[in-house]
Amino acid sequence: MPEQSSTHAGESGLVLSTALGQYPHIAPLRDGRVSSTIVDLQFANLPNINRAFAPMVREQTYDVSEIAIATFLQAKSYAKPLVLLPVIVAARFQEPALLCAADGEIRGPQDLEGKRVGVRAYSQTTGMWIRGILRERYGIDAADVRWTTFEDAHVAEYSDPPWATRAEPGSDLVSMLKAGKLDAIIVGNDVPADPGLRPVFPDPAASGEEFWSRHGIVPINHMVAVRQDLADTHPQAVHEILRMLDAGKTLGARPQVRDPLLRGKDALEPCLALALRYVSEQGLLARPMTLSDIWQGLPEGVG
Repeated sequence: MPEQSSTHAGESGLVLSTALGQYPHIAPLRDGRVSSTIVDLQFANLPNINRAFAPMVREQTYDVSEIAIATFLQAKSYAKPLVLLPVIVAARFQEPALLCAADGEIRGPQDLEGKRVGVRAYSQTTGMWIRGILRERYGIDAADVRWTTFEDAHVAEYSDPPWATRAEPGSDLVSMLKAGKLDAIIVGNDVPADPGLRPVFPDPAASGEEFWSRHGIVPINHMVAVRQDLADTHPQAVHEILRMLDAGKTLGARPQVRDPLLRGKDALEPCLALALRYVSEQGLLARPMTLSDIWQGLPEGVG
């Protein structure tokens, strides 16, 4: 059973069960360089942060949790009691995550129509972004590809579309690709350093630049959500969490020309609008949503 939320008052403030990944900008919150007398963030020990997402969506296991943006949008459409905070913890161009066999016949994204593509879960955020790119740049709809998935969505109510099939238990993406059972795969942030694999996009960096030229954003992977009851009963705690995340970024993140760790509703809305369009086009939502729906439940004064 997943651990349950442990919100209670402690000597160092409101004790909040917290699931955030191992990033330079989160490290100051973990090691005490950024602290608070209002909230006490108790970090869960997770081998991979994506293992927090399903428990957060299904049982609201944590008071504060990192969450993939496709997961959050899907969860919100199913009326899960979560509130999104206007802060990014992970963002990147997605093209390097689409891989094929180094000696395979795939020469570019245009070759994927009718091919077999594996992805951990159909609703995975990286897969959502790549499907959006395939449709937008190459005219390849999601239904034009034969998708293979390996696990359910984080939102239990969602079922894969009819053009996706489930891999045999015990299978994995890379092994199926190397065995010729898949033509391409979508991985996550950790791209395998394997000479037997190569990117489907011949020049992923150039493709990322093309995405930037078209949209002016770095695609969001993960943001932060809190339980609805926490936002309702302790709005000051939400403000404090955001203060701490801002301070962590100042201490731990390296300056970049394009800031992928944007903060604030206005700054985030262009990227969220595109993500919302992609998830809607791909049938991932239970109901139509607007940008205002995304911020529902956010305490007053959070901008």
